[in-house]
Amino acid sequence: MEPELIADYQCVTGEGPLWHPDEKCLYWLDIPRGRIFRFDPATGTHEQVFEGDQIGGFTIQANGGLLLFMARGAVKIWRNGALTTVIEELPDERATRFNDVIADPVGRVFCGTMRTPERLGRLYRLDPDGRITKLLDGIGTSNGMGFTPDRKRMYYTDTPRREIYLFDYDRDTGAITNQRVFVHTPEDPAEGRPDGMTVDAEGYVWSARWDGGCLVRYAPDGTEDRRIRFPARKVSCPTFGGPDYGDLYVTTAGGDKKDENGPGAGALFRVRPGVRGVPEFRSRVGI
Repeated sequence: MEPELIADYQCVTGEGPLWHPDEKCLYWLDIPRGRIFRFDPATGTHEQVFEGDQIGGFTIQANGGLLLFMARGAVKIWRNGALTTVIEELPDERATRFNDVIADPVGRVFCGTMRTPERLGRLYRLDPDGRITKLLDGIGTSNGMGFTPDRKRMYYTDTPRREIYLFDYDRDTGAITNQRVFVHTPEDPAEGRPDGMTVDAEGYVWSARWDGGCLVRYAPDGTEDRRIRFPARKVSCPTFGGPDYGDLYVTTAGGDKKDENGPGAGALFRVRPGVRGVPEFRSRVGI
């Protein structure tokens, strides 16, 4: 399970990797620079395909486009090289940006925002018809999410609080209720804090550790199963991909300060952990 270096664009905040099953490629971000990258494992080639405003996260649309969640609460569709605006801005989010997002089984998107100097972050839900609803307030940093295999519960990460929560999830309405703590990570600074996450085919949670230099796999009961170390302090997000979803792609951050954050800081890595993931759900916003 030694991490394999795939591409190093020295990302300030490499994030949000997603496997695109139509293209059989992996996409990922550099959030503050608004850059999108693409890796084709069949040829081993990678490239930057977009640069613009800050992008905190994205989903893959049912028609193959990318739904971008950006600065000021903007939401746009990037398809065939063109941008289409879904939401120009959210007045309450003009001073901040989206951070991490995930599509649900119906095509809605749960989308979190960063805190501002005046208040903490939030979690919203964007419905396919374009309506957006605030679900949670008072969030330190809205981060990684995932669904249990039965699609009845949803994981949600608040990084500064060092906690991954579990909610009951209603597929029919998109409501999340009954919040409880799934994992509280150690207070030791060397352990870092939980960041992005994904759920594998066995229902185990893979959680990246910002400033912890590792990826941790948790059993469904919250006990640690294993961890994988990386040559980068700021491990930001994992996702499964490849033809059989047996490849685990992991983004890292801090590439602008490699002397502090490690030689692999800001790079994209691949691990073959011996377990498979499942395809992420696709958004259906505006479709």
